[in-house]
Amino acid sequence: MQNRITKLFKIQYPIIQAGMIWCSGWELASAVSNAGGLGIIGAGSMYPDILLDHIKKCKAATDKPFAVNLPLLYPSIEEHIQTIFDEGVKIVFTSAGNPATYTSILKEKGITVVHVIANEKFARKAESCGADAIVAEGFEAGGHNGREETTTMCLIPQIVNAVKIPVIAAGGIGTGRSMLAAMSLGAEGVQMGSRFVLSEESSAHQNFKEAVLQSSDGSTELSLKQLTPVRLLKNKFYEAVKQAEINCASKEELQQLLGRGRAKKGMFEGDLEDGELEIGQISGYLKNIKPAAEIIKEIVAEYNFALNELEGKRL
Repeated sequence: MQNRITKLFKIQYPIIQAGMIWCSGWELASAVSNAGGLGIIGAGSMYPDILLDHIKKCKAATDKPFAVNLPLLYPSIEEHIQTIFDEGVKIVFTSAGNPATYTSILKEKGITVVHVIANEKFARKAESCGADAIVAEGFEAGGHNGREETTTMCLIPQIVNAVKIPVIAAGGIGTGRSMLAAMSLGAEGVQMGSRFVLSEESSAHQNFKEAVLQSSDGSTELSLKQLTPVRLLKNKFYEAVKQAEINCASKEELQQLLGRGRAKKGMFEGDLEDGELEIGQISGYLKNIKPAAEIIKEIVAEYNFALNELEGKRL
């Protein structure tokens, strides 16, 4: 397949691995890129020197394109951007912030910029700021999410209709069949996070991976809506947040409960009780851990099988 997304990133398949905090370092990013997709280093959980190390190792591990995900609310963002410039990173995915702030600065250096959005307003804004593509992320996605709670199936055609730049679908996509569904809605690529958490190269702690494998439908819920909405796997910490919200806790009280380092404690260090476990709704369907290359091969095969299957269902 060749479309605007494969041409934009110079990749074989329009499959993008999400830049997940604590789960997507250079090993996963390079493995996905080597397999024909676009791997992304998740900079949101990295100090500037750690990001530099990951970029250097990724460049040594692959000669294929890869990207860095840059949360715009990150406190050391200026240092991250300088590292990206110094190391010649060609593709940056921005998220969690105003696309007007850094898109033009990145593009002046010849960098391809993709912005993550969850509604039409920010899709149009990202396009007007010069973004080359958009990730439209539905309510099903893991991690930080949109307040609108718009599902992927509703969001994608709306965003495709609203902008002229290519749209990448995200949220609840973890199989070839769901990829085909997203493409049929007008997306030209898909971004997957939860599926790649369950890869051998993911830097997620094995305890977290096992917890995801044991999850089922209803095991996640969007939480902390008064702060920044985040989809969590239900555990002791989630229950504490839920009870606090039932008791009408203030933003300050919720922030104190959240504290610092919750996500690292859960996803990277494997504390399944008191850690923050960010994962998408598709997690209940995922039942194996595989090398990233096998995951992509499986997605492509299932996509093509489902596409051929649909040929026999013409109306």
